[in-house]
Amino acid sequence: MATETPKYRAPALDKGLDILELLAASSRPLSIAEISEGVGRSRGEIFRMLQVLEERDYIARGEGDAGYSVTPRLFRLGMEQPPVKSAIETAMPVMHHLADTSGQACHLVVPSGEQIVVVARVDPPGEVALVVRVGHRRPMSQSTSGHILLAFQEEQTRERWLDLITRFEPTLDRKKLMRLVNQLRTRGYACERSHVVDAVTDLSAPILQHGSAVCALTIPYIEQQNASQSMDDVIAALLQATRDISEALQFGSSRTT
Repeated sequence: MATETPKYRAPALDKGLDILELLAASSRPLSIAEISEGVGRSRGEIFRMLQVLEERDYIARGEGDAGYSVTPRLFRLGMEQPPVKSAIETAMPVMHHLADTSGQACHLVVPSGEQIVVVARVDPPGEVALVVRVGHRRPMSQSTSGHILLAFQEEQTRERWLDLITRFEPTLDRKKLMRLVNQLRTRGYACERSHVVDAVTDLSAPILQHGSAVCALTIPYIEQQNASQSMDDVIAALLQATRDISEALQFGSSRTT
């Protein structure tokens, strides 16, 4: 069956988006030749587009002409979207209190395509913590925060996300992931060994709006000698924090409708 042809086309826009998506998916800067090959267009076709994207600060070249990479401009634009901005503004005071009382760092995560991205973080007052930088990305299927985001979605949304994830991870064991997701939904939070750092346990819980997770609040928990709070205490504090943020978001949205 032939694929449906879009009714309207904007070739220049298609070209620019192809370049941005290619660079965003790359772990290193790409040369013009690599970009040309990656988007399937000639150097002449993409040269002027690269200039415009660089002038508008969407991409940048490294020192010594090391190649092109995306800048944080798109990320900053996304952060200005009302749902994300509202969630961050609402969550930050609660996150500061959580970090102060638990002695652990915490960060806020939202979905971004088949990935998760950290949009806010708070460091604890102590000297020992695992800090995850704002803008950090990981595949949703390979992160504790991503598992929570998947767990607390309506079935139709979750299936759509899983279809997207599978396109990027063809070998994904979808049934195994769904078993985990269902367990997390029943429990109400995640407690998993870090997918990145040994000796760290990721604790994560959903921030809900209209019954679905709009973001996840996550603590990369480090067991510390002479700590005043146990892991169970920190989990209880995390769950209270997510309830407080969820209620504040719900109250704010109902007040504006």
